[in-house]
Amino acid sequence: MTIPKLHYISQGNAPKEHLENIQKACTAGAELVQLNLKNSSEKKFLKFANEAREITAHFQTRLIINDHYKIAKEIKADGIQLGKIDTCPIIARKHLYTWQLIGGTANTLKDCETYIAKDVDYISLGPFRIATTKDNSNTVLGLKGYTLITEALNTETPIIGFGCITTEDVTAILETSVSGIAVSEEITRNFNTIKIFNELLKASSTEEQRYTFE
Repeated sequence: MTIPKLHYISQGNAPKEHLENIQKACTAGAELVQLNLKNSSEKKFLKFANEAREITAHFQTRLIINDHYKIAKEIKADGIQLGKIDTCPIIARKHLYTWQLIGGTANTLKDCETYIAKDVDYISLGPFRIATTKDNSNTVLGLKGYTLITEALNTETPIIGFGCITTEDVTAILETSVSGIAVSEEITRNFNTIKIFNELLKASSTEEQRYTFE
C-alpha cells in the first residue's frame, strides 16, 4: 500500500467552499485530499462527506476524513485522520475496513511513539511553522524538531509534515527524513502549486515511495 507524499487539507469559509476547493485540488492533480470540516452535525457531515467522495472518486483521488470513522466506513473513504483528543486508533481500526488508512496528528516524540504503538499507517507531524494570526499551544517544530524526532523514532511509518509549509520548504524538509507534506493555505491560494509540490516531492505515482503494511 502506498501513501501519497502530498496531502491537500481542505479549506473554505463554508462546506460548499471546501467541496469546491477539493474539486479544484483534484483537477490540479492532487493524489490525496483531507476533508477538514469543523463543527458540522453528523448528519450534515455525512452529506458533505458523500459529496467529497463523489468528487474524489471521479478523479481517482484518495479521500481522508477527519475523525468520523463511522462515516468514513459508510462512504468508503480511503481513511481517517485522528487528533490526540479524537477516537483511539485501536477502536477506530476495529470498525474500519482493513484497507482503510489511519493517520494520527502528532506534535511531540511521545505522540509519535504512542501512535506507532497503536499501529497507525502514517503520522502527521507539526506544526512546521504557524501563521502569525493563530493562537497555537503546540510547539513549533521547524527543521530542527523534525530532525530530532525522526532520528529518535527511526521508524518505517511514514511521517507527513504540516503547518504553513510552502514550496520553498520542501527540499529541506525531505532532508530531515520526513517523507511527505500536508498543505492547506499555500495550495488554496493557488492550486497550480500542486504541480510544483509534486515535482519537488517526486510524487508521481511511478516514483511514490512504497510502504508495506501487514
